[in-house]
Amino acid sequence: MNIAPISLSSSEKISFLSNLSTMLAAGISILEAVDALLEDAKGKNKKFLEILREDIVQGNHLYYSFSKFPLVFDKITVNLIKASEEAGTLEITLKDIKINILKEMEFTDKVKQALIYPVLIGFVFLGVLLLMLLVVIPKISSVFSRLNVDLPLPTKILIYSSELLTRNSLLIAVSSVLFFLIMSFIYKRNRSFFITPLYSLPLISNLIKDIDLTRFTRSMALLLHAGVPIVNCLELTKNVVINKETAKVIARSTEMVVAGKKLSEGFKSAKSVFPTIMIKLLEVGEKSGALEKSMQDISEYLEYQVSNTLRTFTALLEPIMLIIVGVLVGGMMLAIIAPIYGLIGQVGAGG
Repeated sequence: MNIAPISLSSSEKISFLSNLSTMLAAGISILEAVDALLEDAKGKNKKFLEILREDIVQGNHLYYSFSKFPLVFDKITVNLIKASEEAGTLEITLKDIKINILKEMEFTDKVKQALIYPVLIGFVFLGVLLLMLLVVIPKISSVFSRLNVDLPLPTKILIYSSELLTRNSLLIAVSSVLFFLIMSFIYKRNRSFFITPLYSLPLISNLIKDIDLTRFTRSMALLLHAGVPIVNCLELTKNVVINKETAKVIARSTEMVVAGKKLSEGFKSAKSVFPTIMIKLLEVGEKSGALEKSMQDISEYLEYQVSNTLRTFTALLEPIMLIIVGVLVGGMMLAIIAPIYGLIGQVGAGG
């Protein structure tokens, strides 16, 4: 099978899934639906639909076509489509996937919004620092050098940093761009390299764990609703989580389920990873035969918890960032002003 290196944005995926689901529910055949979508399609969206149409004409299933686009549809989506095609509920599942993508977008937006403020403050401070080092410090250092003043250590560090930056500005700029590109490449290839150290931070570690569990339970609910066997659900969803410890517990729980034990028993062995309320809801779902409903309830509860934690995190971070930036900028200003006051004092004493 040839893998197509095509990617679609979340909005393009939602539009495609929504339109296809609506047309299938109206009784239009899948080939006619794809032809209708092709009429207004452009660019990579058109290429995607052309490959999809070619596969359908050749008699291939929709999940087979979707599996050709790993940048567009993950393994969970492919298995959902496969299960729904076998069960004859394709239009319903397409709608469920669309709703899930919307929820994931909203969830991701909440996390991004919480990070906007500290990132913005960081850039403002970086801008102020560069302005001081490239414009203010060189002018003041030339005055100090002419007057042959004995400077305090903080002022010497600022002047040295300024000289280093002005003399090697091109080299530092190129090095910074290369460093950013390398870090971006590493992040895309191995996000855990950056995220794993965050687990040692108290508030952030709990936040990331809850985000992991929210995505895990939401994906589980979606797969179980589509009729995917629980073992297959667990195999697929262990790749959704970022925390390796959580993934190991899910893998171990999968083995226990295969051996005939309940999923809640596997999660009980790792209470540090899975909260008690989650285990209790799972037990209720297993006893009543409504595990899918329990997973959905858990995901909604955890999403609420994440929203609260993000609000707390943002509320705490804003004043902390302002204090840190204020202290750093104030320290730089003091390092500049202190020698000037020293000079004024000497002039006053001499007079």
